[in-house]
Amino acid sequence: MMLVDQFRSVPNSVETLFQRAMALSGASLGELADRAKLSIPANLKRDKGWVGMLLEFYLGASAGSKPEQDFPELGIELKTIPIDAQGKPLETTFVCVAPLTGNSGVTWESSHVRHKLKRVLWIPVEGERSIPLAQRRIGTPLLWVPTQEEEAQLRDDWEELMDLIVLGKVESITARHGEYLQIRPKAANSKALTEAVGEYGQPIMTLPRGFYLKKAFTSAILARHFGL
Repeated sequence: MMLVDQFRSVPNSVETLFQRAMALSGASLGELADRAKLSIPANLKRDKGWVGMLLEFYLGASAGSKPEQDFPELGIELKTIPIDAQGKPLETTFVCVAPLTGNSGVTWESSHVRHKLKRVLWIPVEGERSIPLAQRRIGTPLLWVPTQEEEAQLRDDWEELMDLIVLGKVESITARHGEYLQIRPKAANSKALTEAVGEYGQPIMTLPRGFYLKKAFTSAILARHFGL
């Protein structure tokens, strides 16, 4: 495997980024953490973003916590995806925070969800809990651009969910809304409230929400690409 120092610069082309991702496939999280001199958490319950941060370090992501794509120069978002032994996703995939106020005039074309999902570098990672975190291996990456059909499916879900938010029905949105894209609460604890619009147009306080891709959607992407 290449040395850490060769990875850390921001990649100057899609080919460079993909080659770096390919070079990581087969490596364990423990090996990568050791080389980067990063400590491995006991589990991912409190460190959900740790795997993504580790791979960002090696791939040269520049966005950090800014609300833009991980590789804005290349227009590419990085998404790690925990999979089981059959190559199926084990959980939904976080896309971005859902805006609960100031949504007049927002369209799918100008939405943050579409911006994040224009082009995604998916990196599968072994995710079964029976495998110790340090021993879990990185899979083969894939670069995905939504097909017209996939984008239409996402757009339909986004419009349905955003209509509910704008109409003041954020509290009634459940994980069952949306066929492939869903909205769920996203907060470390129940005290982290944010402003939203109530049913009568009044300001209310509620839990922050996030957009997530359902497993059926990401499973189909992986199955088509890897012939599963």
